[in-house]
Amino acid sequence: MLDPSSSEEESDEGLEEESREVLVAAGGSQRAPPAPAREGRREAPGRAGGGGGGGGGGAARPGSPSPSVLSDGRDEPERQLDEEQERRIRLQLYVFVVRCIAYPFNAKQPTDMARRQQKLNKQQLQVLKERFQAFLNGETQIVADEAFCNAVRSYYEVFLKSDRVARMVQSGGCSANDFREVFKKNIEKRVRSLPEIDGLSKETVLSSWIAKYDAIYRGEEDLCKQTNRMALSAVSELILSKEQLYEMFQQILGIKKLEHQLLYNACQLDNADEQAAQIRRELDGRLQLAEKMAKERKFPQFIAKDMENMYIEELRSSVNLLMANLESLPVSKGGPEFKLQKLKRSQNSAFLDIGDENEIQLSRSDVVLSFTLEIVIMEVQGLKSVAPNRIVYCTMEVEGGDKLQTDQAEASRPQWGTQGDFTTTHPRPVVKVKLFTESTGVLALEDKELGRVILYPTSNSPKSAEFHRMVVPKNSQDSDLKIKLAVRMDKPPHMKHSGYLYALGQKVWKRWKKRYFVLVQVSQYTFAMCSYREKKSEPQELMQLEGYTVDYTDPHPGLQGGRMFFNAVKEGDTVVFASDDEQDRVLWVQAMYRATGQSYKPVPAIQSQKLNPRGGTLHTDAQLHADRFQKHGVDEFISANPCKLDHALLFRILQRQTLDHRLNDSYSCLGWFSPGQVFVLDEYCARYGVRGCHRHLCYLTELMEHSESGAVIDPTLLHYSFAFCASHVHGNRPDGIGTVSVEEKERFEEIKERLCFLLENQISHFRYCFPFGRPEGALKATLSLLERVLMKDIATPIPAEEVKKVVRKCLEKAALINYTRLTEYARIEGPAEKETETMHQASPARKLEDVLHLAELCIEVLQQNEEHHAEAFAWWPDLLAEHAETFWALFTVDMDAALEAQPQDSWDSFPLFQLLNNFLRNDTLLCNGKFHKHLQDIFVPLVVRYVDLMESSIAQSIHRGFEQETWQPVKNIANSLPNVALPKVPSLPLTLPQIPSFSAPPWMASLYEPTNGSATSEDLFWKLDALQMFVCDLHWPEQEFAHHLEQRLKLMASDMIEACVKRTRTALELTLQKASKTTDLRIPASVCTMFNVLVDAKKQSTKLCALDGGEQVSVGSQQYHSKIDDLVDNTVKDIISMLVSKFVAVLEGVLSKLSRYDEGTFFSSILSFTVKAAAKYVDVPKPGMDLADTYIMFVRQNQDILREKVNEEMYVEKLFDQWYSSSMKVICVWLADRLDVQLHIYQLKTLIKIVKKTYRDFRLQGVLEGTLNSKTYDTLHRRLTVEEATASVSEGGGLQGITMKDSDAEEEG
Repeated sequence: MLDPSSSEEESDEGLEEESREVLVAAGGSQRAPPAPAREGRREAPGRAGGGGGGGGGGAARPGSPSPSVLSDGRDEPERQLDEEQERRIRLQLYVFVVRCIAYPFNAKQPTDMARRQQKLNKQQLQVLKERFQAFLNGETQIVADEAFCNAVRSYYEVFLKSDRVARMVQSGGCSANDFREVFKKNIEKRVRSLPEIDGLSKETVLSSWIAKYDAIYRGEEDLCKQTNRMALSAVSELILSKEQLYEMFQQILGIKKLEHQLLYNACQLDNADEQAAQIRRELDGRLQLAEKMAKERKFPQFIAKDMENMYIEELRSSVNLLMANLESLPVSKGGPEFKLQKLKRSQNSAFLDIGDENEIQLSRSDVVLSFTLEIVIMEVQGLKSVAPNRIVYCTMEVEGGDKLQTDQAEASRPQWGTQGDFTTTHPRPVVKVKLFTESTGVLALEDKELGRVILYPTSNSPKSAEFHRMVVPKNSQDSDLKIKLAVRMDKPPHMKHSGYLYALGQKVWKRWKKRYFVLVQVSQYTFAMCSYREKKSEPQELMQLEGYTVDYTDPHPGLQGGRMFFNAVKEGDTVVFASDDEQDRVLWVQAMYRATGQSYKPVPAIQSQKLNPRGGTLHTDAQLHADRFQKHGVDEFISANPCKLDHALLFRILQRQTLDHRLNDSYSCLGWFSPGQVFVLDEYCARYGVRGCHRHLCYLTELMEHSESGAVIDPTLLHYSFAFCASHVHGNRPDGIGTVSVEEKERFEEIKERLCFLLENQISHFRYCFPFGRPEGALKATLSLLERVLMKDIATPIPAEEVKKVVRKCLEKAALINYTRLTEYARIEGPAEKETETMHQASPARKLEDVLHLAELCIEVLQQNEEHHAEAFAWWPDLLAEHAETFWALFTVDMDAALEAQPQDSWDSFPLFQLLNNFLRNDTLLCNGKFHKHLQDIFVPLVVRYVDLMESSIAQSIHRGFEQETWQPVKNIANSLPNVALPKVPSLPLTLPQIPSFSAPPWMASLYEPTNGSATSEDLFWKLDALQMFVCDLHWPEQEFAHHLEQRLKLMASDMIEACVKRTRTALELTLQKASKTTDLRIPASVCTMFNVLVDAKKQSTKLCALDGGEQVSVGSQQYHSKIDDLVDNTVKDIISMLVSKFVAVLEGVLSKLSRYDEGTFFSSILSFTVKAAAKYVDVPKPGMDLADTYIMFVRQNQDILREKVNEEMYVEKLFDQWYSSSMKVICVWLADRLDVQLHIYQLKTLIKIVKKTYRDFRLQGVLEGTLNSKTYDTLHRRLTVEEATASVSEGGGLQGITMKDSDAEEEG
């Protein structure tokens, strides 16, 4: 915002200057000319010590010496004079204000104004921070889940601790509701992003979180007390009593309580008649002033000559309207309703036309009054003519009305206390009260009258009970009969005064005599002096007081009767009145003075007080108050003629002081007056003729000054006042007032220019003038007002492009302002001051860290702009995008400087790219924008260089790794993968980057197996996957380069995996060549590891070598991927074949040992002869099954090794299928070579056991029945069965339980 340039001292000094002008106007005989147009309290042209320059419009205000310097240079008498002038102007203003409050007849307190919330102050904000900090520290009893705690933490860190919020609280523009709405808006986004929970709606979560927020906000306060307090304050904000309004404006104008009391009594504010009379005198004076102005042709300067006559008509019509408003009021508030006759309503128009002689006269029936009488009979004394036990009672009547009777009482105790109520239209009624006793005679028709009393009460008669002597019949013994009774006759509200006067007139009361007079108010503008006779409801004679002037006169010697004289004079008529004492005369003159509406105030002659026989102790209350007030030196303010004062200048002071008071009260008003203040200001303007344009011009000036000083002002309020002034100046006001003064037009143009500057400044500082979108809708209203201010007139809309041009310029400034303040905040939040001074000498890592932090703050700022301010700029979304681009352009300078300072082949800047790119690519307006493309241009060489070096590093690690590979299985490396850095390559003079943390990919589930691939292969696959994941996490926005990167990494992976597969196959072949061919062969763990490497290569190729994109994947990459798959499949097939060949070689070795027992061989003959010869002498053991058992153990153990250590089940089963088939085929071929010879018993037994065990073991390993029961196996089975049958016939001992038949009892060798 603009720097504050106002002070309380300046305000007081401006008031002193305006006070002088008002007092000059008040002291002159004629109205002072309007004060020169000034834009504010601090821009007076004639300032002491000033440079003589006038007030500026939208430009910055001219400098002036400070008030303290001016004050020091003044003489003490001059300062005292200024203070006295200020006091006098405030008192004069207060007189007019209290009259408006005491008897309003134009305005009412509005009840439809928006209710203002209590404002938050700095102390309350600090308490609020402490309460939320206590909740986050777990020091409260409020139970909350983690999600709510995170929301509160974000609210605390981002909002409550914001310096922008602190400034807004200091300016008085924040309420508790603003804080609550910001939190609600914040959690709505969070709750909407949460997953759905069955049985718990998100609305329930929201309401629960809001309730917890309220609990944190309240702290330990009692909710009930707070609610009651808020309710009371809200009521006082909506409607105020007269006493509250008096007290408020005492504070506003600095009036002391004693001064108010003296003014209240002297102005007779509690006397409605006096206030109505004051209004009539003021309106009459305004009409006379208008006539004088028209006669002398002294007008304000208007923009057109023909507006002068129009101005006079406006003045007349405004007064006529006020008179009509006054006429429409009831005659007296609080009394019985007195309906105005149509006659009087029509007469109003005749009264308003000065000099009209055709006045409509009142008739006697127009002034008929209605009275209420209360007669209370208490007791009777002196009753002697009646026996004590006789019954007596009283009757009462008002002549011409009903008769009432009291209760019966014994003559010994004639007491009643009975009240009778009567109504009459007689101002002088006759009341009769009679005392009766019951007649005891048989022939008596009526009761006996004992006495009577006749009274003639008036409204001025005593109201207390008194004894009255009763008239008794002749010859009665009750000569001293008295009755105690009270007669109360209420005065109607339109009966203003009554009593006995002597009168003599030319047209009425032509004979000097004493009559009973009543002053009757027929309507607000019609009064009549009526004389009544007894028992008559209509006056005998009457005189309308319209046009008469009442005054005190000296005694008339020729008139007998009456001591104190006064008269009523009119052209062609004089009526002389006289009363019996001075007090009665003063009361009559005051009542008639209020009724006539005359401007001259009668003052009794000094010598007339000597004629008062009762001395000087009978002064009226008004006289006493006037004497006391004159003693205090402020009687001039009561008697000042409002028509001779400059109310435009007075109202400016009043409105300024009211606004200052309003902005300093406990409500977050944003410049809006309270209903009571609006009511008083409206009444003042209407009653004293303050032009609406002047009022709103002054209001705009004050609001702009407060806004420039840092206060939060509602732009809707500025819009309302500006639209009113614009419609007035351009001649389009809805109320029809068409005169526009030159001063108004000039001031409007100045204010328009100044307001335009203010609005542009606020839009440029939108982030600080409207923090977090508060006040709600204020920024949008500011933009709307700016469009209105830019219009050349009221009817011609401004082209949209011009508005857009202005807003674009403001947002360009806003980008610079926001970025400048953000860098200052980052510098404060980051390093210390000493470190800040040497930032240009900071290390590259420190510079990069600072830029990364600054980027985070920039993103936060733009996200807040989108969240809180984007709706206001919804008309121009492209402008907000341009603002963001300008903002990023400023950031580019710092970013480029930091990146240039980085050493070559340093990869620490990639997190900066990821941070910025993740934000920009999700913004439709900023994605691939100017800054985004600049960011890509900077990082494209880095990414390419990084990928090149990584490719060389991985290639070298494959070469060296496989040369030194021990082929030991790697276990559980996934546990530390997320924190593992890519290894350094000794041959490359660089440090490879740290890969950002990432979640373990799906393929890492296999790493939790007991064994896995080799260290080199696992390292290779991890590097390839991590590299691809890192590049993928970059989310490169430009599709062509992103596709190029992806394709290159996939092809790189294909090449690396292919090299891995080939090196693994070579190593496996060398290992198998060195392996044994006997039954001692056990598959080494390294072979299983190699096999697993191929299995992993097969799996990894699917992910690492295939491009994403579904059907859009290029044909070349598909072929390349298929090539890798084919390579792996062929390699696996070859390895299975090599393993099967190795296993078959072992079986062939076993069969070669069995070949020694073939018939016809030399070795077989020796063995058979040796056994048969030895059997004759000793028990020779038969050949054992060691060879079969050794082979079966070889098969089983290798099956277990493969099953346990090879991870791919499919390949193991394929290996077992080929192993079984090849084994059966080798045995079958061996038997086929011996078709013509009979097998040796040892050969037969060994083969049967090998075949049967092999069959069973491979069946248990999952070899399918089709493979197990192949034709080879069937041929083998038949041959061995035949050989078994032959051996059982030829050999006596048989096969010792070894047979081809399935048997559970078969021994397991």
